[in-house]
Amino acid sequence: MNVVIAGAAETDEVGRLPHHSTLQLHLEAARNALADAGLTKDDIDGVATVGTPGPIQVAHALGITPAWLDGTGVGGSSFLFHVRHAAAAIRAGLCHTVLITHGESGRSRVGAGRFGMGPDSLLGQFEVPYGVVGPPTSFTITALRYMKETGLTHEQLAEVAVAQRRWSHLNPRAMFRDLITVEDVFASRMVAYPFHLLECCLVTDGGGALVVTSAERARRSPVHLLGSGESAESPIISQMEDFTTSKAFRLSGEAAFAEAKITHEDVDHLMVYDAFAHVPIYGLEDLGFVGRGEAGAFIAEGHTSPGGRLPMNTNGGGLSYTHTGMYGMFAIQEAVRQLRGEAAAQVPGVEVSVVLGNGGMFASAATLVLANRLP
Repeated sequence: MNVVIAGAAETDEVGRLPHHSTLQLHLEAARNALADAGLTKDDIDGVATVGTPGPIQVAHALGITPAWLDGTGVGGSSFLFHVRHAAAAIRAGLCHTVLITHGESGRSRVGAGRFGMGPDSLLGQFEVPYGVVGPPTSFTITALRYMKETGLTHEQLAEVAVAQRRWSHLNPRAMFRDLITVEDVFASRMVAYPFHLLECCLVTDGGGALVVTSAERARRSPVHLLGSGESAESPIISQMEDFTTSKAFRLSGEAAFAEAKITHEDVDHLMVYDAFAHVPIYGLEDLGFVGRGEAGAFIAEGHTSPGGRLPMNTNGGGLSYTHTGMYGMFAIQEAVRQLRGEAAAQVPGVEVSVVLGNGGMFASAATLVLANRLP
């Protein structure tokens, strides 16, 4: 059965939304995605989301009685997992049309859960006592090892933020739009070595939603799911197999490319989760677009920027567009827009887009291969 994304939309605004609760962000995104699909809540028999509120509360608030639910929560990649799981459920006949929602008051914290990690958790026992607390200090471990082993320079790391600002400069919805230079990145305050502020993701409010169904039930501009993959490595960064590469990135990418029966030459557009500047570097290498140690120069030479041969993170990404805490939904949204020809910074001739999601600090990953037509 051919499964498609039949509807995709974000909340009316992204950025600073203190007047929106977390639940309200879910519901607004759901309303917009259903309208985009030309469907109503009565067409939905499956609901998926992550965090609080979960799928039961979202379904109840929308007046949906679902036959299938998915509350898989594996960090920012969860929404890519939901697409994959929804496709499997639809093909198995467990449901017909699935609504996947995301809403997160990451900046304003209206109706959001508390931060914290129990002292009995793996993180609480084995990393927090040594000062590894939260994404900035966790991700430094991988970035510094990668720089040491591959020769990635600080200038090349900064070029990731510079390249993505070239895209957000073209996107009216982006939180940060002013063009920047490597010198601007270095002039921003140091957050945790080697990351300057402009090499760290935004903290915003917002949400998005997707409607996944069979091609036969889709009413407008369906985006086809050609392939998908998922994997996980370790819940704590210190137990990664190799700090310089993500095993979950590699395995999920290999599975998605194999299912889709595509090669790297078939890919017109790429969205790689960019919580910090080095994550797209890992994504390019672990997905196999460039060789080991080559991604920094590849980005610095302009290949992922407007006019480059592999347009990447064309909404501006989590570094410049928006990042509510779990960014994967927004990466999928931009891929759908590019495939429909509706993006703010539209790339000509996009037929195949690959989306790579990261969860936690390289803990989980999922990859989607999307297309605007069947091969």
